[in-house]
Amino acid sequence: MVVTSKCVGNRVTGLYIGAHNVRRYFPKGVSAIELQLDHLRIECGLKPDFWNGRPEIHDPRLCLWLESKQSKRQESRAPMPLDMTPAGEHSFTLGLTLQEHEPRDRRTDVAHKTGLILATQNKTVLAA
Repeated sequence: MVVTSKCVGNRVTGLYIGAHNVRRYFPKGVSAIELQLDHLRIECGLKPDFWNGRPEIHDPRLCLWLESKQSKRQESRAPMPLDMTPAGEHSFTLGLTLQEHEPRDRRTDVAHKTGLILATQNKTVLAA
């Protein structure tokens, strides 16, 4: 599922899950979930209003991790999309979406009689 960081001003305040994802992946009555954040595993509590219009997770350790990822982006003030993958009962792995991993420059394939040339804005690479 795709979730986003929740930002207020320059601060990351939590993780926005979304009502549809809550209905699909989070049974009512679960008080906490485990999140795998790179090499770190944390347990985050879920407040009762998580199922009633506030589908967000707030945890200081999660916010620090999100801020470290967010600070590396060009659009550091915009909410950051993340992949949240089920990894067991009440357990999820959180990571950057594929679009966050892709390079910023656009590549264009150009046919050449000696091979394929990959052209970027700054450089051209010959691929055999």
